[in-house]
Amino acid sequence: MRISRRLALTLPAAALALTIGAVQAQEPMKIKIGTEGAYPPFNNLTADNTLEGFDIDIAKALCEEMKAECEFVTQDWEGIIPALQAGKFDAIIASMSITEERKKQVDFTNKYYNTPPALVVPKDSDIAGTSPEDLKDKTIGAQGATTHATFAEASFPDSDVKVYPTAEEYKLDMVNGRLDAVIDDVIVLQEFLDTEDGACCKILGTLKPDEAVYGPGIGIAIRQGEDELREKFNAAIAAIRENGTYEEINKKYFEFDVYGD
Repeated sequence: MRISRRLALTLPAAALALTIGAVQAQEPMKIKIGTEGAYPPFNNLTADNTLEGFDIDIAKALCEEMKAECEFVTQDWEGIIPALQAGKFDAIIASMSITEERKKQVDFTNKYYNTPPALVVPKDSDIAGTSPEDLKDKTIGAQGATTHATFAEASFPDSDVKVYPTAEEYKLDMVNGRLDAVIDDVIVLQEFLDTEDGACCKILGTLKPDEAVYGPGIGIAIRQGEDELREKFNAAIAAIRENGTYEEINKKYFEFDVYGD
């Protein structure tokens, strides 16, 4: 920002302060957003390094609503909260569940979607249902450091829960017959089944999410104490729900409202 020396010399102090304030007010807020880029259809990094998905479109809509300039930063899932705390970015928009455990480390906005978990098994599987008895002595794959892995470990105590750094890695083991089942968000699993590799498998059923594990839904994580940024995001979430932008993005990806009850 530059104000000419002549203007500074001729304007009264109060008028100069107002002029500086007006110039500063025109400068858009700048926000760096962290996302994984490996969780389609919510966030995915394409071969040409383009980020796409529901999380990404929602983030862009929120930034537009806030009149903010936003920059995306990709980050491995397991290190995404430490990277936020270290200042690598200002917010995480990456399908992160609002949980009490995570709230010890970060603050969350209100939810921006909420969909149930599900189990996928091979098409020729003899697993008949989704109960702990049905999955007894079976190996279940899940992405590590996720609510799905936590839920599987708590809900299927007699199963072997195997965790992976990314969803792509558990999918690969599923395709190659090294897992009896995998657990994840139902939409993520359906996206997998719609691919050539996913033709191996089927959805066994959805699961009732335990709110003690999953929380009230998916939110935006920010550093603790940054209340102003959190409330700006909350206002923007409410606005895009109200003005139809959310519905438009939702219809691009899904056949039902993923916001949930």
